[in-house]
Amino acid sequence: MNKLGRGHRDKVHQFMTIAGASEKAALQALKASDWNLEGAFEVFYNQPPAKPTTDPRHLEELYLRYKDPYCDMILVDGVSQFCDDLQTDPGDVVMLVISWHMKAATMCEFSRQEFIGGLQSLGVDSIEKLKYLLPSLRAELKDEHKFREIYIFAFGWAKEKGQKSLALDTALGMWRLLFAERSWPLVEHWCQFLQVKHNKAISRDTWSQLLEFSRTINPSLSNYDAEGAWPYLIDEFVEYLCEIGVPQTRGNSKWR
Repeated sequence: MNKLGRGHRDKVHQFMTIAGASEKAALQALKASDWNLEGAFEVFYNQPPAKPTTDPRHLEELYLRYKDPYCDMILVDGVSQFCDDLQTDPGDVVMLVISWHMKAATMCEFSRQEFIGGLQSLGVDSIEKLKYLLPSLRAELKDEHKFREIYIFAFGWAKEKGQKSLALDTALGMWRLLFAERSWPLVEHWCQFLQVKHNKAISRDTWSQLLEFSRTINPSLSNYDAEGAWPYLIDEFVEYLCEIGVPQTRGNSKWR
């Protein structure tokens, strides 16, 4: 800082005093704002918090604890041990959130890159640290934007390798799991309708459009437009609801 002019040195000291920042952070913010003090505060307070550093050795040890003995992957047995160590049921929705952070391609599997990269992105390198994060990871499902991302991710994650569609039983389980976190009053009617009237695998388009339907259409169907561009399956679902008299509950239920 000795190479700075007096005016710049004064701004650095002023910034450090007000923001409680280190000299390095003050210099970075001031330089990024072309030495505009007000702009520097905006840069400083809007920058994302730094992730805690992780120890590559600890991450490697964790991966090796769960890795399959016959291939360079964590498979079902390793995932089961991972869940046991986290004291979490494999069917807990928080495991879906963890898999989303790891960008896992397939349910109940983690590649080396997915597992280690995911833990690095979360800033953890031990089971204890990850256990501490579980409540905040679960809370991410309350964020509408993150819920949407996790919901879209879940389709590819849950379907079988090589398949374009999601097996119906798997889709029903995933919908019940996800909508337990974002209460949609029609989820059980939807599941019953599919079992009675459809009984086929679920396409990616139907999966995506159902989320939009659940977010935008009142459970009473009061704002449903029969001329809207919904997939035929959702139009048939509305007809099914009318047949069983569900719209009579109009006004009594709403999306939370």
